[in-house]
Amino acid sequence: MIILPAIDLKDEKCVRLEQGDYNKVEVFSEDPIAMAKSFEAKGAKYLHMVDLDGAKEGSQKNFDIIKKVREAINIPIQVGGGIRDEERIKKLLDLGVDRVILGTVAVENPNFLKAMIDKYGEHIAVSVDAKNGRVATRGWLEDSGVNAINFVKDLEDLGLKTLIFTDISKDGMMGGTNLELYKDLNKFNIDIIASGGVSRKYDIEELLKIGVYGAIVGKAIYAGALDLEEVIKMAGDSND
Repeated sequence: MIILPAIDLKDEKCVRLEQGDYNKVEVFSEDPIAMAKSFEAKGAKYLHMVDLDGAKEGSQKNFDIIKKVREAINIPIQVGGGIRDEERIKKLLDLGVDRVILGTVAVENPNFLKAMIDKYGEHIAVSVDAKNGRVATRGWLEDSGVNAINFVKDLEDLGLKTLIFTDISKDGMMGGTNLELYKDLNKFNIDIIASGGVSRKYDIEELLKIGVYGAIVGKAIYAGALDLEEVIKMAGDSND
């Protein structure tokens, strides 16, 4: 299982939100570039980045920081947040981003999503952010009314390779992740990346047993509840 440390960007800083609440922002670092380099030095094999300003506003406010991070490290990067047209997808891929994560547009425009998967293949990932069993969009601020599990089935049918699934109720709360949910999701023929509440060694151990492709760790690393080097070793050294 691959461990993906997370850098969530707001106003060009590393932050974490509680349950996706933009009014509950905690700044962990003023220097995302140094943070990314430290993650690579500790053995991370993939970096997860989200432009929170982009997710909320539909812009790419933190593009310059993403560019500097890409230039500073050698490991693959996946980036999400406010990516809602092909121009932005291409801009990030041309920058050297390895996977572009689509969220809101994947729900609101399935025809566009299919076209992007057909064109860019495994370079396209989708983030499903669920609250009360339904997909949240536009920076987790809106309820799409779409059943999350049914939506994952639709993504499987489209041939999606990689899915990031977040249980918003668990995100940033340091109370553990939704293991039963990931047992259900791992039945789909998609590489599942668990996100939201992965904050204990127990979570890593259980996700490893379930067999998910990856797990995103954020606040637990910044707060010192998990040691990145240790959980990478727990999960195994390969990102295959």
